[in-house]
Amino acid sequence: MAKKYVYFFGGGKADGNEKMKDLLGGKGANLAEMAGHPNLRLPVPEGFTITTEVCTYFYKNKRTYPPGLKEEVEKNLKKIEKLTGKKFGDVDNPLLVSVRSGARKSMPGMMETVLNVGLTEETIKGLIKQTQNERFAYDAYRRLIMMYSDVVMEKAQGIEPENEELGIRRQLEKIMDNLKKEKNVTQDTDLDANDLRKLCKLFKEKIKEILGKEFPDDPYKQLWGAIAAVFLSWNGKRAVAYRRIENIPDDWGTAVNVQAMVFGNMGDNSATGVAFTRNPGNGENKFYGEYLINAQGEDVVAGIRTPAPINEYSKSEHNRHLVSLEKAMPKVYKELVDIRNRLEKHYKDMLDIEFTIERGKLYMLQCRVGKRNGPAAVRMAVDMVKEKLITVEEAVMRVTPNQLDELLHPIIDPKIEKENKPLAKGLPAGPGGATGQIVFTAKDAVEWAKGGKKVILVREETNPEDVEGMRAAQAILTARGGMTSHAALVARGWGKCCIVGCGALHIDYNKKEIHVDGKVLKEGDWITLNGTKGYVYEGKLPMMDVAEENKILNEFLKLCDKVKVLGIRTNADTPQDAKRARDFGAEGIGLFRTEHMFYGEGSDEPLFILRKVIASKTEQERKNALEELFPYVKKDIKATLEAMDGFPVVIRLLDPPLHEFVPKSKEKLEQLAKELNIDFEELTKRKESLQETNPMMGHRGVRLGVTYPEISAMQIRAIFEAAAELIKEGKGPYPEIMIPVVSDEKELNNQLEITKKIYKEVLEKYNLKKIKYLFGTMIEIPRACIIADKLAKMADFFSFGTNDLTQMGFGFSRDDVGSFLPDYIKKEILSDDPFQTIDEVGIGELIKIGIERGRKTHKDLEIGICGEHGGEPRSIAFCHKVGMDYVSCSPFRVPIARLAAAQAAILESKNKAKKK
Repeated sequence: MAKKYVYFFGGGKADGNEKMKDLLGGKGANLAEMAGHPNLRLPVPEGFTITTEVCTYFYKNKRTYPPGLKEEVEKNLKKIEKLTGKKFGDVDNPLLVSVRSGARKSMPGMMETVLNVGLTEETIKGLIKQTQNERFAYDAYRRLIMMYSDVVMEKAQGIEPENEELGIRRQLEKIMDNLKKEKNVTQDTDLDANDLRKLCKLFKEKIKEILGKEFPDDPYKQLWGAIAAVFLSWNGKRAVAYRRIENIPDDWGTAVNVQAMVFGNMGDNSATGVAFTRNPGNGENKFYGEYLINAQGEDVVAGIRTPAPINEYSKSEHNRHLVSLEKAMPKVYKELVDIRNRLEKHYKDMLDIEFTIERGKLYMLQCRVGKRNGPAAVRMAVDMVKEKLITVEEAVMRVTPNQLDELLHPIIDPKIEKENKPLAKGLPAGPGGATGQIVFTAKDAVEWAKGGKKVILVREETNPEDVEGMRAAQAILTARGGMTSHAALVARGWGKCCIVGCGALHIDYNKKEIHVDGKVLKEGDWITLNGTKGYVYEGKLPMMDVAEENKILNEFLKLCDKVKVLGIRTNADTPQDAKRARDFGAEGIGLFRTEHMFYGEGSDEPLFILRKVIASKTEQERKNALEELFPYVKKDIKATLEAMDGFPVVIRLLDPPLHEFVPKSKEKLEQLAKELNIDFEELTKRKESLQETNPMMGHRGVRLGVTYPEISAMQIRAIFEAAAELIKEGKGPYPEIMIPVVSDEKELNNQLEITKKIYKEVLEKYNLKKIKYLFGTMIEIPRACIIADKLAKMADFFSFGTNDLTQMGFGFSRDDVGSFLPDYIKKEILSDDPFQTIDEVGIGELIKIGIERGRKTHKDLEIGICGEHGGEPRSIAFCHKVGMDYVSCSPFRVPIARLAAAQAAILESKNKAKKK
């Protein structure tokens, strides 16, 4: 049998169905479903779909078609003719068709459409005769000429005008605008038959002048020209750019849908519209849509006329004065509501539907799963479970992590954002939107914020000393740095809007100016950031708060918890962060960094004492300073253990190299020397002795604990005493002591001996029999993965620090990848940024080795992840797959992690079922 390339639908039957999206595209599959499914058989205009396989063939074979396609198309065209009683190209009763695209995943507006195909100087006579409406016939003809010349004769031929104004469509629109001015009218509908006939003639003349070709007056030339143009639009600039954003593969191709035309522009008893079975803006279970009387589909989306609401619920400030479809055509509206109910019951989802009313008769032109924003997606999922329309598992799979993220942060008003062009683009490091006045230093950010001003801190890049300014600012914008740079990590941890690596910014600190895209922005000027997309806008754009959706968000997250397997913890360094994470559903802390008590609010005294530790010349001096520091450390740890009462808290001992805590500027060093009462030269020497060529691989983490055991001892004692005091107060603390940067089992054993000794001393001091705790290590060095079996002899748990493991595994400095990583991704050397998504092929294998070898020695070994990947959905799916116990992420990512963990469990279950 010859391969089938064309699938028919109409007359209550269809060759295809909704499950055939890969072959028929989304539009074709849904047209077949609506037309042919026994439960539906809706009034769908007859037509056929040319499959995506033809598109693939077309590109592989020098833009030619497979043998037999022409005959298949003609055979299916005859089927349409038989059902409609019209004939394509006939001068007495002509059949006109629309030619539309349809990829397997919706790409709204990205590819081309041509309406009214088959209308010529000869067939228009038959259309006038059949409709007794000359104005309508010439309106349809002028639309065909405009669309066809734009889509087929210009775009499909690769003709690119220097600017939009020179394009053929714009040239023809100008002719039409001039005629309206001449006639002193404003609407297209005010032009009469003679005006439109004249326009068609002027249009054809302009096409010949601009494009050098005659408009084709042959129906079949028009048909095949339109089919080719749709296939060619698959590789048009818009479509390619959209595929990059949505990760749609280039080799999918588009189908082509050829369908009998029905006309919404035949007078006041005709109309065309677009509707949603539920409100896509807020998710309410209310029918929502717009329509235009005496119009074709393109008019609704083109914005030339203001569409009217389909019902009272759909009314807005813009269309409140217009008559609703419910009032204008009550019988048709009732039929549309019935179809809406049947479609939603059948598809079990919110649908976007397109319809046309031709002289009082309703036709369905399209239905597809409707796009929706985050609040709407969550509400619909929760409501549909309550309505018993879908299962819990289906509800969980309906919401994307990005949609969920929208509920956690203010966002720029989407309508206003659409009207503004971004000034620059960087990496989207911290979600949500923010607007504020530009400041260039952390000090100014704090001072301006104290004065009640909203500020955005703009820096080349940030460092730990900027942290107070970062906290005070509404958002952070840096010219350098990647997704795991200091600014990005800190901002994500706080859920603060942040854009990094915005290379178009040229910052002049002296003049307090930013030069970008030929503009100069000064200190105090307003800018707005979209941290979810990485866009920077000039001026103050309005924000929308979506926090009121939290009740529904919590209901949805409870659905996620019913199916997830992975535990979800948080990376939190303060009791406030811990509480916020608990409110979001965190089941413990997977990373508490002891060093964070030396940055930000309330850090002055402990940082000063830590600097005394660093400046100590003898062990005794150091021990004295550590004793002074001890109460601060204990107080901080105790507050966090208390906030997480009953839940585990993984406390990482001091990780950064000591030089990070010493000020960099001469002025601050002189001040410190004075405060410490030591000689400036002596302090400078001490500072220089701490400097390292490669501090990330230098004297840090466990190496500090081995060299200065008293530093580890002080922290471990603070942990155990804080826990002991809470036990005495009737609380249930559960610390997990984590040793960082371990690469050898003897290092870990060295710290274990200190831990055991102090544990005994604290039990005696507080007269306790037991303190519940675990001892473990952070796996962040490739060698640690290889010797995991040896480390597991001493460790109760492993926590994979995937930021450093990725850095050391690739040999990439995570602070410097911005200079080359974008090229690696663009040139497809790497498919993803490995600092954002776990590289399963390399780093993932190291993690698997670590887990397998660790659990071989210690079968109950607790395993988690605490790098940035702990809040990234694909990385969470990987963690689920390899059998981890939990993932840990910043407080604001906890809800997303709960969703991603649930989706990972559902997909695993589906895959297992498939294999069976």
